[in-house]
Amino acid sequence: MSASEQPPSTRRRSRRWVLVVFSVLLAALAVTASRLGWIERGRERIYGPAPRLAAGDFPAGVMAPIDDLVKIPGRAMVVGIVPHGTEAPILWAAGDSERVGLFRAGYAIDVRVTRFDREEELRKALISGGENGGVDLAVLPVSSVAMSASLLRNANPRVIMLVGRSRGQEVLVGKGITRVQELVGKRIAVEDRSGPWYLLLWSLSRAGLSLRDVQLVPLDSAFTAGAALRDGKADAVAGLVGDVSPVAKEVGAQTLATTADAPHLLATVLVARGDFAARYPDAIRRFLRGALDANAQVLKDRSDAARVLGTLAPQLGDPMEAIALAPPATLKENLAFFSVSDEAPVTWRELFDSAASLNQKLFNAPPAPAAEDPADLGALKYVAGNAP
Repeated sequence: MSASEQPPSTRRRSRRWVLVVFSVLLAALAVTASRLGWIERGRERIYGPAPRLAAGDFPAGVMAPIDDLVKIPGRAMVVGIVPHGTEAPILWAAGDSERVGLFRAGYAIDVRVTRFDREEELRKALISGGENGGVDLAVLPVSSVAMSASLLRNANPRVIMLVGRSRGQEVLVGKGITRVQELVGKRIAVEDRSGPWYLLLWSLSRAGLSLRDVQLVPLDSAFTAGAALRDGKADAVAGLVGDVSPVAKEVGAQTLATTADAPHLLATVLVARGDFAARYPDAIRRFLRGALDANAQVLKDRSDAARVLGTLAPQLGDPMEAIALAPPATLKENLAFFSVSDEAPVTWRELFDSAASLNQKLFNAPPAPAAEDPADLGALKYVAGNAP
């Protein structure tokens, strides 16, 4: 029987089945196209790519309370560090489950310090934030803050304090090498974008070399440079002296450069998430006062802080020496570093701007903000104005 000879009801049912099958196929095609990104790419070709929204597009203070009822968070402030001698006072002041620290006893804030083995992991934790498993504050070199400005944008970073400067904690050593000029063509193990990496850049510049003249071997941790040298994975390493020096003596490697040669090259600062600093300004002031108080006490007697540091990071070697090689900064040094009062050989602005410019030069990175943008000196000025 031909289609024209079929009853009208049969023809209607056939057309409905055709429509159902066509609709199902069309829906399946739409789902497939969406999952494969065809629809999005087609839309972009017609209208152009859609701008991506990010937290950094909005001011950091939009979540700040309307009144002063909330002064400190209802949870512990989370501070992230890659352990160096400089952070020992913060570790000591934070206390632990067995010991009430200075922050709680003297300033009524709970502080928890979280250790990281790589600055990259610490930067990611700052972007995530303390309420999302990350950190509220991070201790980072100025060079890292400047050269990661675009990556840290969503954290709206606020630099609030000079924690300290390195006086020899970072070191560059080479096996069978006596001068930096001899590093041409050699393998150098170093953690990317870290303090030792910045020391390496400075050392290469002094010798008239560039990154193209050497072969960088990335490290998985700030504390594995010594192992890389011992295992023959590199001809030279840039790392922390407590980790590197024992191995250097063991294999007969020689020191090529340290931050003792450039004591103003690596300054470590405390960086707060912008939204945290805006919501809890009183907590920031209390933390800063407590940290400066702890710094002053550790400068007088570093034995207690050294014990805490040695427990957390035995890779640093002698903790007393680690603190001596990266001493904490005083209030006076903070004010000079940020050009609030007095003078410093190298200021925050100079370090930040030079690192940002170097980042553009080496990696064609986007321009960093002006040094004044991430610096938030309100708490520091408040503490200085109320200092005894």
